[in-house]
Formats: sequence, structure tokens, C-alpha cells
Amino acid sequence: MQKNLVIVESPAKAKTLEKFLGKDFKVMSSYGHIRDLKTKEFSVDIANNYKPEYVVPDDKKKIVSELKSEAKKAETVWLASDEDREGEAISWHLAEVLKLNPEKTKRIVFHEITKNAILHAIETPRHIDVNLVNAQQARRVLDRIVGFELSPILWRKVKPALSAGRVQSVAVRLIVEREREINAFVSEASFRVIAEFVLPDGATLLKAELNKRLKTKEEATQFLEACKKATFTIDDISTKPVKKTPAAPFTTSTLQQEAARKLGYSVSQTMMLAQRLYESGLITYMRTDSVNLSDLALGTAKEAILENYGEKYYKFRKYSTKTKGAQEAHEAIRPTYINNEDITGTAQEKRLYELIRKRTIASQMADAELERTTISIDISGLKEKFAAVGEVLVFDGFLQVYREGTDDDGEKEQENGLLPPVSLNDALKLQETVATERFTQRPPRYTEASLVRRLEELGIGRPSTYAPTIQTIQNREYVEKGDKEGVGREYTVITLSEGKITEISKTEIAGADRNKLIPTDIGIVVNDFLMEYFPDVLDYNFTASVEKEFDAVAEGGMIWTDAIGRFYNVFHPIVEKTSAVRTEHKVGERELGADPVSGKPVFVKIGRFGPVVQLGAANPDDKNAPKPQFASLIKGQSIETITLEEALKLFELPRTAGEFEGKEIVAGIGRFGPFIRHDGKFIPIPKNLNPLTISEEESVELIKDKRTKEAQRSIKKFEEEPEMEILNGRFGPYISYKKKNYKIPKTVKEPKELTLEEAMKIVNEAGEKPATKKRAVKKK
Repeated sequence: MQKNLVIVESPAKAKTLEKFLGKDFKVMSSYGHIRDLKTKEFSVDIANNYKPEYVVPDDKKKIVSELKSEAKKAETVWLASDEDREGEAISWHLAEVLKLNPEKTKRIVFHEITKNAILHAIETPRHIDVNLVNAQQARRVLDRIVGFELSPILWRKVKPALSAGRVQSVAVRLIVEREREINAFVSEASFRVIAEFVLPDGATLLKAELNKRLKTKEEATQFLEACKKATFTIDDISTKPVKKTPAAPFTTSTLQQEAARKLGYSVSQTMMLAQRLYESGLITYMRTDSVNLSDLALGTAKEAILENYGEKYYKFRKYSTKTKGAQEAHEAIRPTYINNEDITGTAQEKRLYELIRKRTIASQMADAELERTTISIDISGLKEKFAAVGEVLVFDGFLQVYREGTDDDGEKEQENGLLPPVSLNDALKLQETVATERFTQRPPRYTEASLVRRLEELGIGRPSTYAPTIQTIQNREYVEKGDKEGVGREYTVITLSEGKITEISKTEIAGADRNKLIPTDIGIVVNDFLMEYFPDVLDYNFTASVEKEFDAVAEGGMIWTDAIGRFYNVFHPIVEKTSAVRTEHKVGERELGADPVSGKPVFVKIGRFGPVVQLGAANPDDKNAPKPQFASLIKGQSIETITLEEALKLFELPRTAGEFEGKEIVAGIGRFGPFIRHDGKFIPIPKNLNPLTISEEESVELIKDKRTKEAQRSIKKFEEEPEMEILNGRFGPYISYKKKNYKIPKTVKEPKELTLEEAMKIVNEAGEKPATKKRAVKKK
């Protein structure tokens, strides 16, 4: 009889564990959850106290059978899934499905996969924590109730195949509200004045900024006029020490934010890489809202700092967790072995590991010490003063290792490094003064990382839910991560130099954004509908209070079905009431006005394939009445902001864009976006071109470019077998035959030299296993 069976949730984790456990232990993976609610059914028995109806999916039946077989042979079964609620639920489902004997089953947890941690866990096993399991069940059941009851309403009222989620809908609300703040924002202008002075030595220059912004061009010009005759004297010099303190070690959300700022990783990418590092035994558990470090970690960090930087750089720090309901794990994210500078892994894994290691070490280092000097310059006859600010690093401290990133896109004050030596009452000569028109900045759009920070501030979601939430709202096409082109903006620069004032106008691009979260029209319409009929579900405080109830369940302070009941008794009546509401117009439909030519009304709304403009109204009572015309919106247009003029222009499509080789070029918009059609072939129009304005010359260039790519794609054709072709693909050359693709073996050095017989042999040997099949397109 086999002595010990250890079950974990991932093969990578199993592989690492096997290294530390002897021959008496067999480690197997459950490949995540082995049981869940049915995919296409409600699976919650409301009448029976919200009892979940679990099922083992078909793709998990084989692994369940193997685990059952091995569990029967073992003297002891060790359930070693992750230590958070999700991990606890996995262990509980395993115990239930495998019908494990409680006397022979032990639950072990660890937040790092090291030999000491594993052996300690085996020495201190415990039972499955039912409170943690129930907290996970409560989240799963509540999210299923919301999804299954809200989604059908969205299908009927907005558009088929939509779905709604509890936390996801709140995340979409944040992004929609921010977009509306941006659209409503009115920028205010002011003038920033920077002067350059010559010191008494006649050579050294000092830059200083006026201590206030001037509101108008007239005010700025008057000030420069006053400066012509003024004298400038240093009337104060102040120096004060400034300290910078290192940031706490990483939690899930701070790691996601910093990896986005410094490495450009998405939230889901960061979590995928962190999971790999954890399962390889390189870092502690990656889903945590604790900033605590273990005594062992504190000790090894101290050793590393003393050895590499010296005693002056070390400072013991104990961080405490401020997040309400922090419960996911008991330690911050840190390396398992701080002395390991280098690891084996991909380039991305190495960069994330380095970030975690440096942040951990820096958290135990001394403050950085700076000296900030401010020189105040008096202007005779005026209340305003110029100020020169300089900052000098006296002792680098933790900055030797790590400098925290920032999301701040704002304008920074004029700041110098080391200021030149000056004395009180020194008279300065004005060399040049420049007043530049600046504008107040609109609120920034969310990045994935800044959205995580906002959700955390509001107490919505937990470390395990941030990444899936952000991924889901993008997958559902309620939000897209994209760029916004800026618009040209004129600004004025007024200069006083050598006693003369000159004024010039310059142009800058304002409002441009890259890689930001932008709500789609569908996202906006769904949000507005939910805000109108389900304000409680989208209420930030309400959503945070539900999370607190889950925390109370996890701590044993609340029965999970009571938490569900309190929610359901408020939620379900609103669902029934909303289902019965009949509206004259479809949700999100907006009338823009009337077509001046035909007099027909013009609407924008969400159509079957996305946002559309409708010209004319349907008349169900008159079968002979003309049907409305429809036109799709183009990239960058929104049903929120499109004007009547812009909407009517869309009905000019399809339009003739020119002629090439004696055949017409037609530009239009189809289901998959803007295109040009020439000689029966469709070519997508890239983002930087518009189907309404694309010229003949630009169209011809697209046609030629497509032909060149197609020529490069085809390596060889066979006249005697037209369905056989050797093509260049994304992963190298392959054979295409009868709409199926086949790999060319690596032994073939020159694919273009293959004969028809040789190509047919490759196809026949592949048999019924073509290399790639076209994916089945899911019906929306």
C-alpha cells in the first residue's frame, strides 16, 4: 500500500513539491477545480436555502477517476491546494468527490514552496476550514444568481448574448463615469512664468518660476512690462532636509500596479508570471493583501543589505496591513531566497522576479536623505516673487536599490539639481522671462493598474478577483484597452528678452492617450441600463459591504446562506419588476434629429453587431412602408457624442473611392469594420484611414500591399493539383490541401523544392490529424 498521496491544483506545483518530498510521497495534480456549478444551467436551488448543484465536468472525469484510484491505495491523503478561499474550496471538493476518509485525510498549507515550509506544513496539518469554503461558495453562488438573473434582461432590453456580473459591472461603471468626466471637462488656461537670471559674477545663470499663475494673456503681458523696469534681489534662502521612505513589500495589487508602470505588463500577464514563479518555488504566494514579512525573511534581507551595502543602509521596518478585511495570505510577495539574484526562467519571469526582490530588499533599507533649497527673488514694485528650487541627494539609502514608479502625468514644477552659491540681498540681472500658456488637465483615463488601485480603495473585490475582473470586462467588449488620438491645440508664448516683448503662437497635441481603458458603446448602454434599474447592484458601498459579509463568513461570524438571502431578497423583486417594464425605445437609443433632405428621424442605438445609425422609423402597421436604413459607426465614433451631421455622412457609404486597372474601388463599412472592395476582393482599411475620406491613391497602395503579401505567402503551387499549395504562415511554411493545413517536417530543408508526390505523402502520413483546423466561430 502506498503511504502518502499529496494532491495539489497544478502540475507545476506538483513538480516542485516532488523535489522536497521523499519516495514515500506521490504528488498528483487536480488541474484546478474538479467540480463546479453546471455551465449552462442556473444550478442554485433557491427554494432549498440556496443550495448549489455541483457537477464534475466531462473533461475532469478522467482525472477524478485517477485520483480516486490513487487515494484508495494511500494510507494518508494530503490536500495541499493554495491557502486562500479558492484553494480551500478545491480541497473541500476533492474530499467530497473522492469520498476521502476524514481520519486518513490531512489539509496542509504553505505560502512558499520551499523544503522548510513543506516539511513544517506536514508537521502541522489541520482540517479543512469550512468557513473559508463557505466564503468561496457564497461568492460563487451570488455571482451565479446575478449573472443568470440579469443577463436575460440585457438580452431583451439591450442586445442578445450580453452578460452582467456583480464586480465587473461596478468596474465598468468606474470607467464609464471617468469617460463622462473627461467629455464634460472644460480646460482653463493660465500662464506659467519662468525667468532666467544672471548672478553677480556675470556668468552663472539661475532659473526660477513665478510663485503664481497669471490668468489671462493681458495679465501676463502687463507683468512682463513691469519686469522691464524692475530690479531683482534675493530676499530669502531656505534649506531644509527632506526624507524619502521606501514603499512596503508587494501585495497583489501593488505588484500589478508597479509591473504595469515599470515593465508594461498587463494585470493578467503579471499574475500568470507570478504564479509560475510561485509554483517554481521562487516567490511566496502571489494572491495576498498583506505587507507583512516573516522573521526569516527580515533576517535574510538584513544579511543581504549588510553584506552588499553596509550598516548605514540598513533599517529594520515592520509593515502593517491597512486593507480592511485582509485575509488572503499572511505574508507579502517576496523571494523565497533573497540572496538569489538570478533565477532560471523566461526573460519576463526574470524581470518580474528582479522587481519583487529589489522591492523586498529596499523595504528594509534606510531612508533616502535629500536637501531642498529654495531661493526667493523679490521683484521691486510687485507682490509676486520668483522662486528657484533645487534638490540634492545627500544619502541615497534605499534609492541605491529601488525607486517606486508613479502614475502622475501632470505638469511638474520647475526644479533644479544643485543650485549655484548665492547670498542674501544679491542683485540679479534679468536675462529672459517666458510666459507660456498652460491648461488645466482633464482627469486621466484608467489603466489596468490604476483601476486595480481604485477597486482596492473602494473595498471592491479581493486579490484573487482583480485580474479576472479586468480580463472579463474586456472579453465581454464592455471596455477596450486602446489609444485615443489627441487634438491640436494652440497656445501662446510671450517672451521678454533684451527689453523687448514678443508673442508667438504654437501648437501642441492635447488629450492623447495610450493603452488606457475606454468604455465601448455597448458598455456605456449596459451601464446606464443597470444604473437606472439596479442602482444597488452598482453602488460602490453596497458592493464593498457584500465583500465584508464574505469576510465575515470566512471568519465564522456569519452564515453564508444568510448573506445570500439578504442580497437576494432585495435583488430578485427588482429583476421581476424590470422584466415587466416596457419601453417605447430600445435601451440606449438616442434621437439626433431629422434628415434635412427627407425629413426622416435619425437615431443611434446598439444593433445586432454593434452601434448603428438608423435613418427613418419602422412602421409595423404598414407592410408597404419603406424600411429604415442602417449604417455602422466607424472607429472613434460613439453613440454618446456623434452629431447629426456625422451620422448622416455615414449613409454616403459605400462610396466610390476611385478606379484601378479599369475596375472601381468601393469604400464601405461591414460587419468586421471599414474596407475597400476591388475586383471582388475585400481589403481592411487600417485605423489611420477613414472610409469616408480615403483617396484613390491610398486605396491603390492598400491593394498593392495586399498583393505583395499574398505573393510572399505563396511558396509553391501545383498546376496538376490546384487544391495543393505550400504557404508561408505565422509559424513557418506549411501545406494547405482541401481547406486543411499540414505541418512540413523539420527534415525538409527547402519547402519550395517539394514535389507534388512528396507533399501528398506528408498529407497522407498526417492522416486524420491536420496541424491546424479553423476554429469554430461561437455564435453571439
